[in-house]
Amino acid sequence: MTAINRSTQRRLKQLHQIPSVWEGDRRSLSGLTESSDPDMEGNGECIIWVDGVEGVVRAMEVVPPDIGPEATVRALLRAMEHPQSPARPARPQKIVVRDREIQFFLRGVLQDLDITIDYAPELPLIDELFRGFQEIASGRPPKLPPEYADLLVEKAYEIWQQAPWELLNDHQIISIELNQWDIGTLYASVMGMLGMEYGILLYRSLDSLKRFRASVLAEESFEQMEEAFLGQDCLFVTFERGDDDEEEYEEDLEIDLAELPTSEIQPNFGTIHPLEGMRPFLYEEEAIAVYVAIEALHRFVQASQQKLVGETLPAINKRYRIEIPEDAGAKQTISVNVATMPELALELFEMTELAEDEDDTDEVSLPLRDDLVPKGSFRSLGMMPWEKLELLRSSVDYYQSQEVTHSGDEMPVILIQTTRPKAKAIIENIQAAGGLKGICFNPGEDPLEGDSYDLGILQTEDGSLYLFGEFMEDDPVHVAARKKWDQRCKKNHGYCGLIIAKGLTGASRGNPQLRDMMALFEGRSLSAKELGLGLLQLMPQFDFE
Repeated sequence: MTAINRSTQRRLKQLHQIPSVWEGDRRSLSGLTESSDPDMEGNGECIIWVDGVEGVVRAMEVVPPDIGPEATVRALLRAMEHPQSPARPARPQKIVVRDREIQFFLRGVLQDLDITIDYAPELPLIDELFRGFQEIASGRPPKLPPEYADLLVEKAYEIWQQAPWELLNDHQIISIELNQWDIGTLYASVMGMLGMEYGILLYRSLDSLKRFRASVLAEESFEQMEEAFLGQDCLFVTFERGDDDEEEYEEDLEIDLAELPTSEIQPNFGTIHPLEGMRPFLYEEEAIAVYVAIEALHRFVQASQQKLVGETLPAINKRYRIEIPEDAGAKQTISVNVATMPELALELFEMTELAEDEDDTDEVSLPLRDDLVPKGSFRSLGMMPWEKLELLRSSVDYYQSQEVTHSGDEMPVILIQTTRPKAKAIIENIQAAGGLKGICFNPGEDPLEGDSYDLGILQTEDGSLYLFGEFMEDDPVHVAARKKWDQRCKKNHGYCGLIIAKGLTGASRGNPQLRDMMALFEGRSLSAKELGLGLLQLMPQFDFE
């Protein structure tokens, strides 16, 4: 048993000893709290010390259930030396607990402090406190009204499987006119095209939507961003990973929920209001409004899928009759008007473009950049048979053709596999630069370490050069792969390809299948002489110049 050290004993003995009896206990909080800590949720325990004469709580702490009895002592020492207001530092004359093991433990630890440690089967003050906690917990509303919970969750999974974020960007707002439940029109912003966060934000006003987007683009401080977030006026359904046994992933890699099975996805509902803040549950009328809005959006996307494929949002207006859950009001159906808002989409897009242009003015152009391919990506030099390449051309999200004629048995390709959101970012950046011009390998060296490198470089049509890989020149695996690469490029009259794939955190890591490949860029194999960079040296700042 660990004893209190002598200096602590002397300090505690100097505290005024009051003729008071303190109650102490440790109880489960199961069903009483909703903790943000997954280790605490549902099974945390509360250690509490109460002054029985003054009737005040001197110390209270929530701890994991597997922590030892030492935590009870630590809470007791705080109750003596640093009690909660309005109590003053003091040492009790007597302590009463209802756990025999704790009683014996405290007797051993506190034996030199002149405190009597007794046992009692009941602790009236603490019992009363926890009865109050239980009454509060039982009065807390459920996350969803029970009569609508199953319907809402089912509707959320329909949206998840439909994946409207594959068609709609978050600035392409859809208006949903309800004119019911004190709501005129909801403005739906679909999150998920970037693969970061998935959900539907249903703004009650356009003003709130615009203010929040302006705050995000302004790159304000954390405090300002938090205030802007809580200043939104919207209902929401978001999606997150719902399983408890989350696997370990490499650092700095986001988990793309779209790559997970539906069984691991959990929808969450709530509302944000400037005066209420964020509330992770819905009352009855809010739940009905969200149900109708999601159903209307689901039908709209289903009916307009072909028209929504392009980059420009077309003007589409549709009306639906939607059945509403029973007991929601006198009507059994509601007429809902759903429409795109092309002018608003253009306005919001221009806001984003303006903010990005302002950021670009501060950037310094470098001869060779390393910000295109994320760290931790899987890279390989290989080939793809022409038959498989034909299938890939018709199945990828983006294909850049060079009208390559079949020559040899296969096409030489560079494959870069990362997470879905990062793969999308690579594709968009290459597109924004005019497409892929060519792929080159250029010599490089680290003069400090004496190492020599074969640097993989992508050149885009605007002349930008991007480092995609640093390969040791004395690595026999790379030497063999590079030799085959040069031979295949020669057979194909200098043509080669770049494949961008997702699935780095999934089962296909390091071996992406056709379904994981998102883009194919065909380009030219460029020689180091054509680029004219010469020998690149790794500088002390770890940048190749």
